[in-house]
This record gives sequence, structure tokens and C-alpha cells, in this order.
Amino acid sequence: MSTTEVIEQALRLKAAERYLLLELLHQSLDKPDPEIDTVWQQEALRRLKAYDEGRLECVSMEEVFRDL
Repeated sequence: MSTTEVIEQALRLKAAERYLLLELLHQSLDKPDPEIDTVWQQEALRRLKAYDEGRLECVSMEEVFRDL
């Protein structure tokens, strides 16, 4: 069965069934990736070290969200 056929069949489902399908698909994509987690952990530690050494400027949360 092709992707197009799957989509066409999915669109024929009742709204509640489409919502369940959507949730299941989302859960299948929302899995932790240890490699990405490691990269982010290293980046966080790098930034913390730079802050501790005075090489990184600190900006308050209020300042960050003020411009949004």
C-alpha cells in the first residue's frame, strides 16, 4: 500500500479515530535520542563553564521575553 493510499484511508476515518491516529504517530516520533541528548548536555556544560569564567553575558528572562 502506498503512502497516498494510507493517507486517503486515514482521511476517511471518523474524527475520533483520526485523532487517535495522530496521537500514535506523534508518540512514535517523539522518542528521546541519546546522541542529541549528549550533544545538548555538552553544550550546556560548555555554556556554564563560559559563564563561570566570565566569558558569557547573562541576560534576565524578563529582558529575553520583553522583545517578543
